Amino acid sequence: MNDARRTELERLISRISLGDRDAFDALYDATSAKLHAVCLSVLRDRPEAEETLQEVYIRIWQSASRYASNGLSPMTWLITIARNRSIDKLRARGSRPVTAPEDAAASVASLEPCPESATIMAQERQMLNECLAKLADAQAGAVRAVYLEGVTYADLAQRENMPVNTVRSWLRRSLLRLKDCVSQ
Repeated sequence: MNDARRTELERLISRISLGDRDAFDALYDATSAKLHAVCLSVLRDRPEAEETLQEVYIRIWQSASRYASNGLSPMTWLITIARNRSIDKLRARGSRPVTAPEDAAASVASLEPCPESATIMAQERQMLNECLAKLADAQAGAVRAVYLEGVTYADLAQRENMPVNTVRSWLRRSLLRLKDCVSQ
C-alpha cells in the first residue's frame, strides 16, 4: 500500500472516530470490495458474507477511536476485523444442527414462482406492454433498449444520433408517461 493511500485511510478512520458519516462513506467506498472478498473467502457463502460485511462496518464505526496509527497499514486493521468477524460467523455456523441430506433436499425452495406470483407477473408484463404500445415507436424502443436490454444512454444516443442529455430527457418523459399509464 502506498503512503498516500495509507495516510488517506488513517485520516478517514480518524474522522470516523469523531462521528463523521462522510468519512465513513468514503472509507466504505475505498475498502468494501477488499473486505467483502475477505469475508467471502472465509465463509464461502455470498449472502452470509454480505451480512457479515455489514457487521464489520458497524464494528469499524464503533471502534474507530481505538485504532492506533502505529506505522502499520490501516488495511491490516480493517482486514483483521473482517477476518475475525467472519471466523466468528463460521464458528457459529458450525454449531448449527446438521440435517440429513434427504431433509436438506426437501427444504430447498423452488426457483419457480408460485402460481399466484406467476399470474401477477404475467398481468404486470401485459400491462407494461400495453403502456409501451401507447408510446411512440422510437420512445418505446428506447425504453426497451435501456431498461430491458441494458443498452447504455451513450450507446442509445449514438444509435439515435442525438446528444446524451436529450436521450436522458426523452427517456425520463417516456418513463413518466409509463408511470401514469401503469398507475391507472
